[in-house]
Amino acid sequence: MSIDKKQVSAIIDAIGGKENIAAATHCVTRLRFALVDEESVNKEALEMIDLVKGSFSTNGQFQVVIGQGTVDKVYKELVQQTGVGEASKDDVKKASEKNLNPLQRAIKTLADIFIPILPAIVTAGLLMGINNILTGSGIFYDEQSLVQVYPQWADFASIINLIANTSFVFLPGLIGWSAVNRFGGSPLLGIVLGLMLVHPDLLNAWGYGAAEEVPIWNLFGLDVQKVGYQGQVLPVLLASFVLAKIEIFLRKRIPDAFQLLLVAPITLLVTGFVSFIAIGPITFAIGNMITAAVVGIFEVAPILGGLIYGGLYAPLVITGMHHTFLAVDLQLIGSTGGTFLWPMVALSNIAQGTAALAMMFLLKDEKLKSLSFTSAVSAYLGITEPAMFGVNLRYRFAFISAVIGSALAGAFISMQAVKAPSIGVGGLPGFLSIFPENWVSFFIGMGIVLIVPFVLTMILGKMRKNLN
Repeated sequence: MSIDKKQVSAIIDAIGGKENIAAATHCVTRLRFALVDEESVNKEALEMIDLVKGSFSTNGQFQVVIGQGTVDKVYKELVQQTGVGEASKDDVKKASEKNLNPLQRAIKTLADIFIPILPAIVTAGLLMGINNILTGSGIFYDEQSLVQVYPQWADFASIINLIANTSFVFLPGLIGWSAVNRFGGSPLLGIVLGLMLVHPDLLNAWGYGAAEEVPIWNLFGLDVQKVGYQGQVLPVLLASFVLAKIEIFLRKRIPDAFQLLLVAPITLLVTGFVSFIAIGPITFAIGNMITAAVVGIFEVAPILGGLIYGGLYAPLVITGMHHTFLAVDLQLIGSTGGTFLWPMVALSNIAQGTAALAMMFLLKDEKLKSLSFTSAVSAYLGITEPAMFGVNLRYRFAFISAVIGSALAGAFISMQAVKAPSIGVGGLPGFLSIFPENWVSFFIGMGIVLIVPFVLTMILGKMRKNLN
């Protein structure tokens, strides 16, 4: 497919011209810009361009939704017309960081750490869903699971469970790799650090509470507990930061000829001792307090908690702050065996898709009708960006309708204590990652986000004129 060069030129003009582009790159669906001045963007003109399916600003980046399979061609033409050198995502991130305040930088740091490991976590969630179907009682047979009725499938389910659990058993290794890389250290040392914190010689963190006696090291009179940090987030995050800073410090001061012999051993030894003596125990306690606080809120007032989180999730996506809850989800999974936050995310995806679908019936412009339908399908499969930024935020009543539906569904499933053993696939397939005993309640929640946003969007849309 050839790209209309005039439309690409129009995109450049709408974002303030080539002189307003500090750096540019693209992902699977979007152009990503670090702009000199976002105030120079003419969003109305931008979104009138046929190639553009929406635009938004987050984490210091201005992003233009183009679509899969087209965005790379648009980007190449943009580079050719502007003379802006092809930049990597890291280049754009560094350029965009200049526009961030301290809170935004902290949120962006968490996003940079957790997003790279999401494929492993989501895959684990999907496989856990398959295992749940095979081993859950009462799904296909009364009070019996599929593997109980057909024992020949038991080992098949066991292997699936092993593969699915690997990402969570060795979660600190994944976080260590990503975090140390983000903080400027050697990712390999991050992997070693993470695996060190879940070494088999340590008391498993999941058995810590029930242990009659906790083994200790005696370091010259100082007793240090030999406890692992399976399923924990904070210990490996802080330890990774310390490791990266020590490594950077040593690399600047040790001659190249001795770096292989000295940098890694000293870095791991110092970080290891500090982790087991101070970082681990302190952050383990903090993590448990955070978990207890979040769980306590939803135990005392589940309706209110679900209403707030279910309603706020989509607005949080706009700001990028939703990434901070990945750490909370993983902490809940590691500490309690399940998360009640992620099921609300899956329902929020569906709510945005439903509002976009309703817009297809309200709009008259063929391009916008097509965009509404395709973005609704995308949201139903867990990718909400086209629906949210391309359709619903353009017509604010659609976005508000989706938020209301998501809040009501969140309140309901929180009241029913719906949980997921992992972060999984969002949207309609999301039920696969929910505990089977919670399926009925989750399906009712799905019904709410399929009906309420659609009806509200249609009613509010009928009250408006000249939607196009």
